[in-house]
Amino acid sequence: MSDARQFCPRCGDPVARPDDANLPGGARDSDAILCDDCYFEDFELVDAPERIEVLVCSQCGAVQRGNRWVDVDADDYTDIAIDETAESLGVHVDAREVTWGVEPEQVDQNTIRMHATFTGFIRDTPLQEEVTVPVYIARGTCDRCGRIAGDYWNALVQVRGTNRTPTTGEMDRAETIAREYIAEREATGDRNAFITSAKRGDSGLNIKISANQMGEAIAHRIVREFGGSVSAAETLTTEDGDGNELYRVTFVARLPEFTPGDVVDFDDGDGPVLVTSAHGNLKGVRVETGERYEASHEEGIAPDGHKLGDRADVEETTLVAVEDDRAVQVLDPETFESKTVPRPDYMDTDATEVPVLRSRAGLHVLPEEGADV
Repeated sequence: MSDARQFCPRCGDPVARPDDANLPGGARDSDAILCDDCYFEDFELVDAPERIEVLVCSQCGAVQRGNRWVDVDADDYTDIAIDETAESLGVHVDAREVTWGVEPEQVDQNTIRMHATFTGFIRDTPLQEEVTVPVYIARGTCDRCGRIAGDYWNALVQVRGTNRTPTTGEMDRAETIAREYIAEREATGDRNAFITSAKRGDSGLNIKISANQMGEAIAHRIVREFGGSVSAAETLTTEDGDGNELYRVTFVARLPEFTPGDVVDFDDGDGPVLVTSAHGNLKGVRVETGERYEASHEEGIAPDGHKLGDRADVEETTLVAVEDDRAVQVLDPETFESKTVPRPDYMDTDATEVPVLRSRAGLHVLPEEGADV
């Protein structure tokens, strides 16, 4: 600071003038040449509104800020009030080392009085200022929740089976896959990602999704887990303000006819197959020999065959005797008669009991559940 001095324009007392007061681009704030007494006479450390009004979605807790709704990570309305108070309060630009704290006071269900205390330094002088701002909570419905309530959707994902109805387990898992995908999109801040409904009917699961791209992604995720294929069909619904055609799209996630755990007879003369995979070409193991099976490229995941049963139909029964490398005797779990059946390579001949499937094709020894075959 130089020795150049000037007088306070308000009270006339001499004040030290900033070094750059007469330099091009130097300090021009009229307050800068006031003496300390005059400067602090009208000084306000904090700029606070008389009241704050917050519109909160009563369904999801999102807060309206300007023309958009914002998801906030708040446990209750007090947290929202604190966040909005922090956004609304301003601190003098010249203040340094500012700290602040707030004490909320719940006045009633819709009003929270915020008592805020600020400390800081101005002109090397420590200051403290307290302000009280009432925050009024209003409840409404955000655009997203309004669309959900209004049954808004653009994509329909249908989970269907080939020549069968999807199992309860498959539909449960498919719905979980859909909700996990939407949760991932929501985590990125995408408020246009939502599931309008997920309903089950005689044919399978129907999931209404907010956007076509999301519906397509969900359908492919389902097929990626279960195997099968995805098809799509568009339906023109309307046009936007610019004349662009808007479509709803139905995505069918078609699950394979046969799934892991099914025992299927393909009528090829080589005996039934225990299906182990429905991804790509259908794969499995022959239950009479233990040989591996894979459908041809042309057959893919849908070779012709008829289902004999599945893992749910399997029973444990007594291994009576090992006749030779190709046959064993087991106890028929229904008639309790000893019967000779094919001996597959995967069978443990030292076991006392073995899992068998009884069907119209006879008795067949299956691998132990979880065995690597």
